[in-house]
Amino acid sequence: MSKRDYYEILGISKTADVAEIKKAYRKLAMKYHPDRNPGNKEAEEKFKEAAEAYEVLSDQQKRAQYDQYGHSGYQNMHGGAHNMNMDDIFKNFGDIFGGGFDFGDIFGQGQRKRKTGPTPQRGHDLVQEVSISLKEAYLGTTKDISYYHAFACSECNHLGYKNKTDVQTCGQCKGSGQVRYQQGFFAISQACSQCQGQGYSVKNPCGNCKGQSRKQEFERFELKIPKGIFDGAELRIAGRGDAGVFGGPSGDLFVKVHVITDKKFNRINDDLTCNLMLTYPQLVLGSLVEIEHIDGSKINLKIPKGCPVGEKLTIPGKGFEKIRGYGTGNLVIITQCHIPKKLTVEQKELLQNYSDKLGTNVADDKDGFITSLFKKFLG
Repeated sequence: MSKRDYYEILGISKTADVAEIKKAYRKLAMKYHPDRNPGNKEAEEKFKEAAEAYEVLSDQQKRAQYDQYGHSGYQNMHGGAHNMNMDDIFKNFGDIFGGGFDFGDIFGQGQRKRKTGPTPQRGHDLVQEVSISLKEAYLGTTKDISYYHAFACSECNHLGYKNKTDVQTCGQCKGSGQVRYQQGFFAISQACSQCQGQGYSVKNPCGNCKGQSRKQEFERFELKIPKGIFDGAELRIAGRGDAGVFGGPSGDLFVKVHVITDKKFNRINDDLTCNLMLTYPQLVLGSLVEIEHIDGSKINLKIPKGCPVGEKLTIPGKGFEKIRGYGTGNLVIITQCHIPKKLTVEQKELLQNYSDKLGTNVADDKDGFITSLFKKFLG
């Protein structure tokens, strides 16, 4: 798929109407057409690039998606790849240049390649989505993927017919798919009515796939999701997309992974973070506490004396495995202070005495002095 902006490719503004889009595409198609640039790979790529841009911008729904999500976002929505072959491109020319337009007349090449059977085409790429927990992203997991897609027909060996003798070159157009008429100085080409522009006919199409070479079927398989995968990552499974048409290669399946937000832990790059509630005495005097890791294991953590709220205590190597490269991130514990809402009379008296020794003023209401004291502590 093109990496350039489609509006830039066609040389038009984002407010261009359908007529402007069509005019711009026609100009580029004439300029870079393979018949005008034989053997020029760069011109061929520009020709395909322009066709790709036109296919999206000329379609109201596709253009709306493209404008909303941008170039990269639109690519991701459609599997990150788009494969247009020459047959796909030339199908648009009836709309762009009119049904009687013939490039052979323009470039002096009136002879079209004869078709002796269906043209193999690559199958479409498909996109599926799967949701996993943060714990599953940390440990790695396996998920069931189930979906409908086109399978190659086994009865006709993915061809649409069982015997080669069933495919016959069209007698009217001699396999070109076009019938030419002379009108004055101009030679006009139109799609052959006998073979509908295919250049051939199939006498006995496969009964299982109705001559389409493939059928929609349900597939289910287990997908291994690696440790350390990020939210929004896409996994490509080669050949699991739609089967190709008439013996063409299969497309790919792209599985987009969504990581569900965890109530306790967060992820920052390859680090795993969580808040740890501690009492005021634990923060002031220090402590040794046991915490539970996201994988269920227990870790002893030393809280240093005079530890402030918001301090980040790092446990090396307990974060996410780096999905690219080597090593792991860290587990980062962020200290927080637990403020009790209810106290016994004895606890209140102890805090009141402590406050008096500090020379701080606390409220006389039922619980308010606690809040004042800890506001001072928290700064």
